[in-house]
Amino acid sequence: MQKKLLQSLKSVKKFLTEHDVLNSELEQSIEKLYSAVANVVEEKKNDTTVLPPPAEIATEPLSIALYSDGGCRGNPGPGAWAFVVQNHSGEVLLEGASFEVLTTNNKMELLGVISGLETLNDKLPGLGREPRLSSVKVVTDSKYVVEGMKSWVKSWKSRGWKKADGKAPENLELWQRLDSQVVNFLEIDWQWVKGHGGHPQNEYCDRLANELMDQNLR
Repeated sequence: MQKKLLQSLKSVKKFLTEHDVLNSELEQSIEKLYSAVANVVEEKKNDTTVLPPPAEIATEPLSIALYSDGGCRGNPGPGAWAFVVQNHSGEVLLEGASFEVLTTNNKMELLGVISGLETLNDKLPGLGREPRLSSVKVVTDSKYVVEGMKSWVKSWKSRGWKKADGKAPENLELWQRLDSQVVNFLEIDWQWVKGHGGHPQNEYCDRLANELMDQNLR
């Protein structure tokens, strides 16, 4: 649905341009609609995509695995993020992806995890799970995210969200938004995985994000 709507908006813009009736006001309106549609997170429950059971929680039958990836072209430039959530048996519980016209790699990596956790917290009760009684393994190829949540955030918070040099961390609002999700779950474990290394869930998230960028940059 999202892809069809985006293509329709492009067709509308092309039609108006060809007939010399596209003024700045109409163009701005179309761009706002395009951006709004592109940034909608499309969640999928019981997705038919075949992914193996999460290796990271193979010995943790009650845990949930959240995989995420994000990136952009140009840095800064157009970008996207994606996430997929599986239970111990490998069932895909949730997934989502979104595109931004101008962003950075680090922002997309952060937003992928943030959106995954926020969606998980919102949807888990409907899946018969209580977030505060659920352990989550977050797996990402972003050392920026993993190191940040394992080490940097604690130090920043001790200084009133300041770095050692007294300056605010880059992407401060996103870090605070991510940190606020920690209390919503029993436990969150942060794990790094090498990107483009054949990890099935990481490759899947990478593909979702890149497909979304391809669709929006045609």
